[in-house]
Amino acid sequence: MQIKEYRVVLPISVEEYQVGQLYAVAEASKSETGGGDGVEVLVNEPYEENGEKGQYTHKVYHLQSKVPQFIRMIAPKGALEVHEKAWNAYPYCRTILTNTYMKEKFMIKIETWHKPDLGDQENVHGLDKSKWETVDVVNIDIADKSCINAKDYKADEDPAIFKSQKTGRGPLGPDWRKELANNSNCPHMCAYKLVTVEFKWLGLQNRMETLIHKVERRLFTQFHRQLFCWIDKWIDLSLDDIRRMEEETKQQLDEMRKTDEVKGMSADE
Repeated sequence: MQIKEYRVVLPISVEEYQVGQLYAVAEASKSETGGGDGVEVLVNEPYEENGEKGQYTHKVYHLQSKVPQFIRMIAPKGALEVHEKAWNAYPYCRTILTNTYMKEKFMIKIETWHKPDLGDQENVHGLDKSKWETVDVVNIDIADKSCINAKDYKADEDPAIFKSQKTGRGPLGPDWRKELANNSNCPHMCAYKLVTVEFKWLGLQNRMETLIHKVERRLFTQFHRQLFCWIDKWIDLSLDDIRRMEEETKQQLDEMRKTDEVKGMSADE
């Protein structure tokens, strides 16, 4: 098991981020769907459990075309699907990813606290001292282009270039976080993401857990760069607007996957 805490500071308020995050998730889901692959939303509904209230979602990520063909031919049923269950009790969120084939041998848990600070709080998740001492803290700078894979880079999603027409925020220079600290009028927040990875497979565990954390860091970096650079698209939206958008997105995703599945079947005949 490997545990890391990723800290993502943003020039956005905690209240603004709630809408921006949901908008960016919906947009990212559409870009990842096609060819029979992508995101299938099974459940998206309010929940209340043990005094915790929020929105519960259950999604399935279909990954067939994301792996080499020989693996698709030999992989057991369920091996290329990842189930994501998320409890969004904002400003606290919890997400658990599992795989039907690997069962209890594979799990990624992401627990996030969104705080109105600059990422300077220690142990916001309240772990016991001995466990907290084993956690690696990773600070992510969304304006640092060197943290981005060249194939992921898009100029219109670069916070070091982007300037918001509606809010006036950006571009983010090399010292943007220090400038935030010295400007009490500028909104800011930090997403503290505690990520626990378990991949129980003899001979592969450490290597795979390290790889998964590398992927998570890449996803967090890319997602939050997009979220900030899309701010003019979501800053005026309400949570009701987002819920309507999520329902429309679910219908679009289902249609995209089904249409492409039929095309794929036709091509194979």
